[in-house]
Amino acid sequence: MPSMVPEILNDPLRNRGTAFTVDERHRLGLVGMLPSAVETLDQQAARAYAQLNQQPTDLAKYIYLYALRDRNETLYFKVLSDHLAELLPVVYDPTIGDAIEQWSHDYRRSRAVYLSIDRPGDVRASFENLGLGPDDVDLIVASDAEEILGIGDWGVNGTDISVGKLAVYTAAAGIHPDRVIPVNLDVGTDNEALLNDSAYLGNRHARVRGKDYDDFIATYLSTVAELFPHALLHFEDFGPSNARRILVDNAKDFRIFNDDMQGTGAIVVAAVISALKITGGTFADQRLVVFGAGTAGTGMADQISAAMVRTGAGEAQAKSQVWLVDKDGLVTDDMPDLPGYQQAYARRAAEVGKWARSDGKIDLLEVVKQVRPTILIGTSTAHGAFTRDVVEALAAGVERPILLPLSNPTSRIEVMPEQAIPWSEGKALMAVGIPVPPVTYEGTTHTIGQANNALLYPGLGLGTIVSGAEHVTDGMLLAAAHAVAGQVDVTAPGASLLPDVANLRASSATVAVAVCKAAVDDGVATRKHDNLVQAVQDAMWQPAYE
Repeated sequence: MPSMVPEILNDPLRNRGTAFTVDERHRLGLVGMLPSAVETLDQQAARAYAQLNQQPTDLAKYIYLYALRDRNETLYFKVLSDHLAELLPVVYDPTIGDAIEQWSHDYRRSRAVYLSIDRPGDVRASFENLGLGPDDVDLIVASDAEEILGIGDWGVNGTDISVGKLAVYTAAAGIHPDRVIPVNLDVGTDNEALLNDSAYLGNRHARVRGKDYDDFIATYLSTVAELFPHALLHFEDFGPSNARRILVDNAKDFRIFNDDMQGTGAIVVAAVISALKITGGTFADQRLVVFGAGTAGTGMADQISAAMVRTGAGEAQAKSQVWLVDKDGLVTDDMPDLPGYQQAYARRAAEVGKWARSDGKIDLLEVVKQVRPTILIGTSTAHGAFTRDVVEALAAGVERPILLPLSNPTSRIEVMPEQAIPWSEGKALMAVGIPVPPVTYEGTTHTIGQANNALLYPGLGLGTIVSGAEHVTDGMLLAAAHAVAGQVDVTAPGASLLPDVANLRASSATVAVAVCKAAVDDGVATRKHDNLVQAVQDAMWQPAYE
C-alpha cells in the first residue's frame, strides 16, 4: 500500500512542517495534512527549544535533536545555531560518546554512506547511489572509528562522529548541509563487546590491517576525489599510526585534512600565539615538551615545529626543540618498535645518557628539570600526571611557562587550573581541553580558555571551500591559528588565551577569510575573489526557508 503522507513531509531537506503557507499546502498536496496555523521558523524554533529543554538528560536531548534533524533539517540547524555554545556538548563531545556506545541498539537513519572493507567493489556504487554530481559536494567527513574521542574503538557505531562533525561545520561555518557526506569506513572492530553483541550492525571480525586496509583507504580516496573533485576530505578519529600515515602519504595528492592532528595542533598554536604576546619571543625560541605522544600530541608537535620553521628556525633545529614523553618515558631512538609518527622527534640515546631514570625510564619530571620547557602540553589522558613537583619545576625553569593540559573529560585531565595556578605562583599561562571556571589567585582572576577545535576547523573548512584550495597547507593552518588568537585581548592580567565559543559563527567567518588569503599566498587557491569578506559571507548557508 503506498504511503498516504506526501513525499515532501518525509524529506528533511525540503520539509517545513507548520511553516508551509496556505498557498504552498494547496500547491503541494498538503491540505489536511497539517494543523491550520501557519508558523514562522522562529516560532517553530521556540517550540522545539522548549521541547528540547524538557528532555531529562543530555543523551535524551541528543536523541531529540537527531529526530528533529531527520524531520526538518532547516529547523534543526536554526535551533542549533541559535544556541550553539549551549548545544555543542550535546550534539558532539562529550554526549556523542554516550550515543555511539548505544548506536546499534538505538539505530536511526543517518543518511551516511557505509563502506565495508569486505566489499571494496561497492565503494563507487555507494557514492553514485547518492545521485550527486562533481560540483554538488563541498565536504566529506570519514572515520574508521578506531579512536573515538576518549572511548576507543567503536566500529560502525562511530558513524555519528562523521554526522556530528558535519553538523558543527554547518552550524558554525554555514557549510550547506545538502553539500556534505558523512562516511563510515567499516574495517571491523577489535572491541570484543561489540563483536559479541547480537545487535551490532557492523562487520563481525577483527580490524583489518596492513595492505588490505591501505588498499581500501586508497580506493576510498581515489573514488571520492574522482566523483567529487572539489570536496575537502576530512579524516576523523583514526588510530594513531593510520592517521599520520594516511595524512603524510596523501597530503600532496588529495585535498585532505585530519582534525585530530592538524586541527588540534592548530588550536594549540593559537593558544601559544596568544601566550607569546605576553612572554615575548617567537616560536623559534620555544622548547616544547609533549606528554602523551599519540596522534594528537605528535600533531601538535608538527604544527608548532612548522611555526618554528616559519619564524626562522631550520627544520632540524625545530625538531631538536621538541621532546616527546609517553608511558615509557622520554622517547629515544633506542626504543624498540618505535612508531613512525614518533621517530622524527626521538632523542638520541647518547644525548640523554646521564639523565636520571626511574624504573628504567626518563620520567616527565626529569625531562622538565633538564629541558626547562617554555611549553608543556598534556595529551596523555593520565589524570593528575602534572603533579605539584612537575608544575613547580616548570615554573622554576622559565618566568611564564605555557601550560596546556588538554586531555578530557575532567577525569582524564593532567592537572586542573585550580591546582596549577597556585602551584606555579600565578605564573602559568593556561588553556585546557574542558570548560572550567575562572581561578582567582592573589587578587588576579585567571580566565582559562578551552582549546576547542570547533574554534578552528569549521572556518578552516569554509576557507578551503571558498578559495578552492587544492591542498590544506601549513600556511593555511597557521593563518587559522592567528585568526583565532586575534580574537582575544591578552593585555589584561589573567586574560584567556582563546576566545569563547559563544560567537562561533562570526569567529568561523574571520578564520575563513584568513585561510583564503593564505591559500592564495601559498599558491594553492583555484578561486579568486575581489572581496574575500563578502565571498565568505555569501558562501555561508543560513538556516532559513527559501
